[in-house]
Amino acid sequence: GLFVTDYFTRTPRKLSPFRSFASIELFHFHIPEDTVIAVWNLITFKEQGGTFGDQCPDRSITVYFRSGAPSVINPLHTHFPRDTAVPGSFALTLTWTLPNRTTGVFNVTSPLPGDWFLAAHLPKDEGKISVKGLYEECQYLFQPQLIVQRLVNIAVLYPGHVTEQSMAPHNRSCLYKVFVPSYTSRVLVEVLQCRGAEGCPLWLRVRAKAPPLHNSTTVDCREHTPCQLAQDLPFWQHWYYVLVEKHPGVPGTVSFQVTVQLTDCSRPSLARSPFLPSSASMNMPHSFGSASGLALGDSPPPTSPNDTKHPVPIPVTSHAGERCWPVRPTLRNELDTFSVHFYIFFGPNVSVPPDRPAVFVINLLPVLDSGGVLNLELRLNVSSLCGENVTVFGCLNHEVPLTSGDNTSVTCETESLAGFLLSVNATASLSRLRIPYPQTGSWYLSLRSLCATEHGFEPCNNVTAEVYLRAYLSPCINDCGIYGQCKLLRTNNYLYAACECKAGWNGWGCTDNAEAFSYGFQLLSTLLLCLSNVMFVPPVAIAVRSHYLLEAAVYIFTMFFSTFYHACDQPGIVVFCIMEYDVLQFCDFLGSLMSVWVTVIAMARLQPVVKQASVLYLLGAMLLSMALQMDRHGLWNLLGPSLFALGIMAVAWTARTIRRRHCYPPTWKRWAFYLCPGALIAAAAVLLYAFVETEENYFYIHSIWHLLIAGSVGFLLPPRAKPSRRLGPLPRRKGCGYQLCVNEQEELGLVDPAVASINSICTS
Repeated sequence: GLFVTDYFTRTPRKLSPFRSFASIELFHFHIPEDTVIAVWNLITFKEQGGTFGDQCPDRSITVYFRSGAPSVINPLHTHFPRDTAVPGSFALTLTWTLPNRTTGVFNVTSPLPGDWFLAAHLPKDEGKISVKGLYEECQYLFQPQLIVQRLVNIAVLYPGHVTEQSMAPHNRSCLYKVFVPSYTSRVLVEVLQCRGAEGCPLWLRVRAKAPPLHNSTTVDCREHTPCQLAQDLPFWQHWYYVLVEKHPGVPGTVSFQVTVQLTDCSRPSLARSPFLPSSASMNMPHSFGSASGLALGDSPPPTSPNDTKHPVPIPVTSHAGERCWPVRPTLRNELDTFSVHFYIFFGPNVSVPPDRPAVFVINLLPVLDSGGVLNLELRLNVSSLCGENVTVFGCLNHEVPLTSGDNTSVTCETESLAGFLLSVNATASLSRLRIPYPQTGSWYLSLRSLCATEHGFEPCNNVTAEVYLRAYLSPCINDCGIYGQCKLLRTNNYLYAACECKAGWNGWGCTDNAEAFSYGFQLLSTLLLCLSNVMFVPPVAIAVRSHYLLEAAVYIFTMFFSTFYHACDQPGIVVFCIMEYDVLQFCDFLGSLMSVWVTVIAMARLQPVVKQASVLYLLGAMLLSMALQMDRHGLWNLLGPSLFALGIMAVAWTARTIRRRHCYPPTWKRWAFYLCPGALIAAAAVLLYAFVETEENYFYIHSIWHLLIAGSVGFLLPPRAKPSRRLGPLPRRKGCGYQLCVNEQEELGLVDPAVASINSICTS
């Protein structure tokens, strides 16, 4: 056949260490129908400071693949919540082959068509809290590329018709496809009139949705006469692919005929007619071609001489399990993103008769509904059992209802069909099922009632069980509980939800408490972070005693908002918020930076030099507010104002030193007992904050930061200015009844800037 190659790529994204599904990078691809091979080229490279990160350590990268919905991954091996089904996925670990680049390849032969999702992440790290901009961080970028090769013009088999084919010596196989509509209980593929050099040297393979593989359902036509392959309970509204493959080493041409028969379960005694406008034709997709419009009296389209189609009468035997029951639809009510309720007409109480199942369908929209959690709840009305030992079984299957003819069967799986089993009885009257990231399409729920006896389960007599049925779509499992936050995430145009756990809780629904913080630990960490701010009381007292009222007000502001910010910032349940979190965080950061600013400006002693030194306090407040609004976690928000204030202090001290011709401050006691200890304490606090703090030790390292930074203020704040004892008289101004008395003695590092410019007002 003719092959067409398509190429898809995604932009590189920065990978993060795994903490929860909210920290992974998700990529969305779409594989077209009739694809025979899909090749993912996985490119990973390192960057550091805008250049290649040759010095970055090698960290393994894990990539997950899943068709239909995102992968439900669990790299930390945590426990899932109760009643949660975990779908499988492929996983691949990439290792580094070059210092700054590596490439991996993942091949999928005959992949399922539709949506495919890739999830990638780095291994979990120690959770170090780094200051933004302090050093160039190693970045690991991941870029997936997809190359697909698909067949075009695949021959279509029409139910009830015979297709004649001759396979030349150089050909190995012939591929066909047939569309299976709803209410089809059986697909029968048969090879007729096979003629070759060695009998019928053919293999017959059948697979749903994609071309067959080597492990697909297969029959050897040499060993089976007639050569036919049956598929019970096929997937509805999908293509089935038929591969006729020649044995290797067979010479000459092999001729044969292929026919497909579909059994309509609504009419089990009849085969589906190719000329009737039943669900087979009405439900055909547009890609079926001209056959989708066949009506009564129409004939199939003309074919080539070696591919002849004509109707053949094929006897169909009625099987016990081929009868299907009416499927009751559900009403979709969208409340919000991933918040959808499915209501049953004349529900939510459902009557389950003893002689037949009750079947319901839940339709999940493509792409839109696969990023949430499908929840199903069954509650049995025990009073409706009339004292009988009745058990109601529910089978939830994707794309086809399980309509087994065995009334005593309690399984929801067959060789080609997997499902989920729920059961309720008088003892356990409630059953739940949660499916995170469900595959989209139609989900069928079949309810059957069976009575328990000594010999197992048997059909009940004249007992109609009543069941309360609730089906809904939610963003997360139980909204992630009290120790988690349900986050709505987006990758390009795809939305999905995931839990982000806190206080040591883990798991898909934040229900794994193996590493959870106890209540006492949470209370201790909150008290440490809050009460450590009491260390600002001594600096406030020193500032008030020295007449630094503005500085004291800033320290009180910092102490207040730092206390209540950390009381609101706790991850557990010991939380107390007096304002919105964002307001408390802004005020805490602003107070911390303003404390540094006003302390350094006070140390500069600008009042005798700059008569309007208070302008600097106002200027600092405005600049710091602007910087925090731009980026609260940036390094230069802390270093920029601090270095600027230190520069002002250095200029002022240098000017005094030059004018007086001796070091300022002049006393060694000031340096030895105040300035040097205060500077060392402040430097130790900055080093702890920048290099030691992690998520695990945050509560006590940050508390030490509070103690050290407040203690350094008490050492660095200048003392109160000594009043002048000698005042020289000033000439009296004409027309003024007052005389200004100015302290002309410039103190040697001991003058209060609040009284440096104007010492007193003297009346004449």
